[in-house]
Amino acid sequence: MQAMSEKPNKIRWYYEGLSKGVFRASKCGDCGKFTFPPTGCCEYCGSWNVENAELSGKGTLLFATHSGSAASHPRFEKAAPFVYGHIRLDEGPIAQAIIQGVGTSPEDLKALYEKGPVPVQAVTLQMDDLPVIAFNIQD
Repeated sequence: MQAMSEKPNKIRWYYEGLSKGVFRASKCGDCGKFTFPPTGCCEYCGSWNVENAELSGKGTLLFATHSGSAASHPRFEKAAPFVYGHIRLDEGPIAQAIIQGVGTSPEDLKALYEKGPVPVQAVTLQMDDLPVIAFNIQD
């Protein structure tokens, strides 16, 4: 078994990729599923047999809501108010992120719901301190 100090820093690796528009995860060598964001073990079967993997950034918006007027963290103040959603990535995991390309009004969200599941594409938003993942609505 590898000592903890020998394992790559998955958090640094994730954010370095994100700053370049590369979306990274862990892929389990036992069950084959992806964990996003990447961790040291599989979120599905608990195996430590995981390897670094890149994701397509494509997914389907499953649920969306507005963020409210106040940002949940100072990092997001410049982006607020925004739409926040749950996305099933094409590779399987569920991500939670800012959704771009839709307004925050009740009417905008109702129109989004009426469309049903909507395809989205991941993008990187550069905040003052760290890059964050967001998704653009694809028409």
